[in-house]
Amino acid sequence: MNSSDERTTVPPAFAKRRWVLPAALVEDLYPQPRRPGGRPRRTARDWAVDFACFLLAVTIGLLAADALDQEPDLSPAMAVADQLIGALACAAVWLRRRWPVGLAVAMLPVSLVSATAGGAVLAALFTLAVHRPFRYTAWIGGASLAVTPLYYWMRPEPGLPFLASLVIAVLLAVTVLGWGLLVRSKRQLLLSLRDRARHAEAEARLRAEQAQRLAREAIAREMHDVLAHRLTLLSVHAGALEFRPDAPRAEVARAAGVIRESAHEALQDLRQIIGVLRAADSDDAGRPQPTLAALDALVAESREAGMKVTLAERVPDPDAVPAAVGRTAYRIAQEALTNARKHAPGTEVTVRVTGAPGDGLAVSVRNAPPRGEVPPVPGSGQGLIGLTERATLAGGTLEHGPTPGGGFEVRARLPWG
Repeated sequence: MNSSDERTTVPPAFAKRRWVLPAALVEDLYPQPRRPGGRPRRTARDWAVDFACFLLAVTIGLLAADALDQEPDLSPAMAVADQLIGALACAAVWLRRRWPVGLAVAMLPVSLVSATAGGAVLAALFTLAVHRPFRYTAWIGGASLAVTPLYYWMRPEPGLPFLASLVIAVLLAVTVLGWGLLVRSKRQLLLSLRDRARHAEAEARLRAEQAQRLAREAIAREMHDVLAHRLTLLSVHAGALEFRPDAPRAEVARAAGVIRESAHEALQDLRQIIGVLRAADSDDAGRPQPTLAALDALVAESREAGMKVTLAERVPDPDAVPAAVGRTAYRIAQEALTNARKHAPGTEVTVRVTGAPGDGLAVSVRNAPPRGEVPPVPGSGQGLIGLTERATLAGGTLEHGPTPGGGFEVRARLPWG
C-alpha cells in the first residue's frame, strides 16, 4: 500500500480515539494485520458493551429465576434445568461477536424451555441485527417471534393474561431488533461516507495528475515549435560555413551574426519556457507571444537563412485576429517552414494566409519537391502531430500531405468569430 492509500484510509475525526469505535469499524477504517484467528481485536468500547450485555442478561435471568417459584406447574427439576440453561446462555453471550448467527439459532430452542435465558436471547437477536445482513435478521428474528406464542402457551405468565404477555414479549423483541438494525445502518452510513471521501480524493488526485500532464504536453509542444525553428537556422548556417570555408568575409560575418542571433533567441525562449515550468505561470506570461502580425518577421528571418519564401497574406487587419488564433497560425507556419527547411532544402516555399471575421482563418504552407535525395531526419512527424493537436484545441482543423507535383502542403483552418 502506498502513502496516498494510507492517507485515504485514516479518517482524521477518530484518528486518536479508536477505542470509542467498534472493532468492525476499526477494521474497515484502520486496516491492520489481524490476529492468527482472523478476527479483529476488540476495542475498549467492545469490552464495555460486551460486559454490559452480559450484565443485562444476568440481571434479567436473576429476575426470571425469582419468578420461577410463582409457576405452580413447574417441577423442581425443571426449575433447576431452567436456571442451568439460563446460566449457560448468559455465558454464551461472550461469543456473540464470533458466531452471531449460530448463537441466535441456538437461542431459538433455548427460548422455549428457559425463562432465565430471556436476556441472553435478546442480546443474541441484537447482535444478529447489528453484525449480519437483513435477510438473517428477518429469518431468525421471524422464527423467534413465531415461537413466542408457543412458550407462553406452555408456560403462562403468572398474574398476566396470555395476550398481554405475548404483546409485551413481541414488542420487546421488535424493539431490540429495530435498535440493532438502526446501529447497523449508522455503521453502513459511516463506511459509505468513508468510501465517498476516498473516491473524491482519488478523483481529485487524478484531475491534478491530468492537469499536470496537459501542462507538460503544452510546454513540450511549445518547446518543440520554438526551438526546432531556431536550431534549424543554426544548422543551415553552420553547414554553409562548414562546406564553404572560402566564402567572402561579408557572407561569413552575416552567417555568424544569424547564428549568434538565433542562439540568443533560442536561449531566451528556453528561459521563458523553463520559467513557466517553475513558476506555473500561464502561457501568456513572460515574453510577448507571437501573433499573426509577427508572420512577416518570421518569413524575413527564414529568407535571411537562405530560404526562398513567398508570403501571400490577404488578411485586412492582422492585429484584429484573436491572440490565440493568431498564435496558432504563427506556430503552424513556423513548424511548416522548419519542416520544409529539413526535408526539402533549397526549394521554394509559399505561405498563404487568408480570412476575415466570421469566415475563419486559412493557413497554407506549400513547398516544391526536393532536389535529389534528402537523408531521413530522425523523429520526423512529431511536429505535425503537435500541430494537429494545437489546431484541434483552437477549434480548427489541420491537414497535411504531398501535392500532385511531388511537393508537400500543410493546410489549416481556424475559427475567427
